[in-house]
Order: sequence, then C-alpha cells, then structure tokens
Amino acid sequence: MHKNGKWAKQIIEWQNADGSWGDYHSLAVAGNSRITTEHAVRRLERVGYTIEDECIQKAVQYMSDCLVGKKTIPDRVEKVHDWDVFLSLILSTGIRRFTKNNHVANKVAEQWAEIVTAAFTDGSYNYDKYVEAYKSILKPNGGRIIGIENYYPVSLLCDCLDEKTENAFVEHILNFDKGIYYIYDSKLTAPPQEFQSKNASRYLGAIELLVRYKHTRHKLSFVADWLNDNRSENGKWDMGKSVNDKLYFPLSDDWRKSETREADCTERIEKILALL
Repeated sequence: MHKNGKWAKQIIEWQNADGSWGDYHSLAVAGNSRITTEHAVRRLERVGYTIEDECIQKAVQYMSDCLVGKKTIPDRVEKVHDWDVFLSLILSTGIRRFTKNNHVANKVAEQWAEIVTAAFTDGSYNYDKYVEAYKSILKPNGGRIIGIENYYPVSLLCDCLDEKTENAFVEHILNFDKGIYYIYDSKLTAPPQEFQSKNASRYLGAIELLVRYKHTRHKLSFVADWLNDNRSENGKWDMGKSVNDKLYFPLSDDWRKSETREADCTERIEKILALL
C-alpha cells in the first residue's frame, strides 16, 4: 500500500541507469550520492517493493554484475577486512533479500553456512573453529575476521542452516552482548525500556531478521510480551516521532497526524507478531 508513496517515488527517481544509486555500502565513509544503493534497496523493500518490480530487478542485476566482477562498486576500499570477502558477503546478502535464484550469491551463502555450521558443531559457539573454517573456505588475504554477529551473515543465512545449527546460532545472536552489528548494539534478550525511541525501532530491525529463522521463532516469545505490554489502550502502537529515520519509517507520506504514525507503527509490529 506504500509503493506509490512519495518516499518510493523519490528513491526511484534517483536510481542510475545501471541500477545503482552511487556508492553501495550504507556505512561507506566517502559518499558521492544522496543515498547509497544498499540503503535504497532496503528502503524500497520496507515499503513493499519486490523482485517483481523493475527498479529492484535493475538493482539486483547491478549487484549481480558487481558480484561476478563485471562492474565495480565506486566505494572507497575498506582495508579493515579482506575487501573481496566482505564485498561478496554484502552483495550476496543484498541479492538474496529479493531472490534465491542467483547461483553465485547462493554459493556465497552455502560457504557461510558451512563456516557457521563448523563453529557450532559442539552445540555452542566455538570461535577457534569459526576462524579455522573461515580461513579454509573463504581464503581471505589478511584483514580482520568478519564476525557472525552482524547484519550480513544473520540476514544471509535465514534459510541455509540445519535445525540444530540454526537453534545454536540464533541462541548465540540473542545472547551476544553487542547485539547485531550495523543494526542494534545491545543484548537482544533485554528489550529497550523506552518504547518510543529510535533504539526500540532498531531493536525491532534486529528482531525482524531473527523471525525469518523458522525453527527458532519460539525463542522470541518474550518479544511478543514486550510488544503487547507497550500496546496503547486503543489496541495499536505508537513509537513516537523520533523513529522517523528514512529507513524503517515512515511508511506513509505524512506524519503530521499522529494517527498516521500510529498506523505505520502498528502495521510494522503486527507483521512481526503474525510470525511469532
């Protein structure tokens, strides 16, 4: 219902002919565009765009071309990690948010699934086994090891792990003290005390990643309790004006009326509860 809103129209107008929006990675330091490709596709997904839409098809084709080396993203090369390993991870994650029919992205997901499976062979996280599998499978050319507790592996692997590994992996993510890197920076088993806040919206962003793991949704029952505890007397939710971050919110064109903001917040939360 939000696909024809002004937010989507604006982003689509900014899209380049090759399907990009300038720099790719949302956290790139040097930017040469009004919005990064990664942010644009995440925002369009948020307001209802899928692989059936032309703008997403163009973006996925662009990501696919970059993944196989036909094109190069214009971002400054980050030297913290092995750039090729990091680039294949973030591009594959972006592609697989919209389609599971890209064999190169699927291969990257399989590699990461193998690494994560090795890390949890004992039923709990073993960092040494993770590093051993990481180096053996990905063969990085130096750089810092990319942790599993960040947006990209968590998003990438939602349908790639066996049930035993999925349970152990999600349990680890839930109890990791720093949450999910790039999304939320505190332990997920303790929901934010202030519901009307950007922090609470980011927390929901982390939960939205975890509800995609079908075998472990029962572990998130406490989230449903937290949400229901913060329901307004009219049966809806209002997360406040501060959650307007141009990524998760707004969905509707105009938040000058609190009823519209409440409707957007309620829509998002009801989608989460429907899966819990």
